[in-house]
Amino acid sequence: MTSKWPFLSGLKPHFQEAWSKAGFEDPTAIQKETASLILEGKDVVASSPTGTGKTLAYVLPLLEKINEGNKNIQAVIIAPSRELVMQILQEIQTWAVGSSIQAASFIGGANVKRQLEKLKKRPQIIVGTPGRIFELIKQKKVKMHEVKSIVLDEGDQLITPEYMQTISGIIKSTLSERQLILFSATLQDHTIQTAQKLMKNPETIQVKTSENSGKVEHIYFVCEEREKIDILSKLDRVNSMKALVFLNDIGKLNVLTEKMKFKGHSVGELHSELKKEARAKAINRLQTGEHSLLLTTEVAARGLDIANLPFVIHFDLPENVSQYTHRSGRTGRLGSTSGTVISIVTQREERKLKQFCREIEVPVTQKYLFAGEIVDSRE
Repeated sequence: MTSKWPFLSGLKPHFQEAWSKAGFEDPTAIQKETASLILEGKDVVASSPTGTGKTLAYVLPLLEKINEGNKNIQAVIIAPSRELVMQILQEIQTWAVGSSIQAASFIGGANVKRQLEKLKKRPQIIVGTPGRIFELIKQKKVKMHEVKSIVLDEGDQLITPEYMQTISGIIKSTLSERQLILFSATLQDHTIQTAQKLMKNPETIQVKTSENSGKVEHIYFVCEEREKIDILSKLDRVNSMKALVFLNDIGKLNVLTEKMKFKGHSVGELHSELKKEARAKAINRLQTGEHSLLLTTEVAARGLDIANLPFVIHFDLPENVSQYTHRSGRTGRLGSTSGTVISIVTQREERKLKQFCREIEVPVTQKYLFAGEIVDSRE
């Protein structure tokens, strides 16, 4: 048992046991900074790079606060994508072992009847996408009168014009003494200010650098736009290549998938127009090595946790630093040994990439390909 985190020694024995079984030693910076505040019932706005254990930073104190004898909903966690919802639910279920705490997920597009069956099992924690949760509240299927905590995960995606009315509706459906918690990998000033208006004397915690930042290398290749596919072909032949390849739109993704298959590469695709089963199959094929490259759009940048993913490739440079951070955060995640973020850029894009890396304070190095290997110079 670590003595460096007083919060841990105050938890119920089964949560302490789960911590030891997970093989964790010291908590991450975001966990140290926020867990006690959440346990105390304070409103919190928190940001920390991807892969730094943000989910556990709020899940563990929330589980500790649940009154196991009370079978009403006591905590609500909102996330912008079904992938992230399922990932959070899995984390809750893993850490709730040894307790009688029940949790359930509610996502848009899923069978409503089946979701109502879940409510009959009296979950004390619910996790879901904003639209579906609000719909169930309006139908009086989800009762919010005993909810003590609301969490907005990937808050920068939820505190937006698209979701704001729904989020406000969910918050207003609870009693005024509830706690509001917002977590994200990146937070703009306007997001923080909007979130703070919904809160009471919130604590704002911003952890700038990742504990894993030294383990993730950021590199790039420079070429003409039309040569990007050749670079990707060569990268696919690099030893132990397994990567998420990011593009900015579905049309371009479909064309690149066909071209790569024509060149004899085993590639998968993942985007918002795919059904849930097809998404799961695509991710599984990358994990098992059936595909070495999984071409994807922004849909996979958030909430998708592929264990020990060694590479992320930006085929298209993202539009902003927030997207770059979320996409890149799929590799070198908590507990992984290392990762490499590769950008394939034109000369014009090179300046933008360097600007992104300056903003997130990571070094980025130009590399070259020679005889199937990534090398430091042309020679």
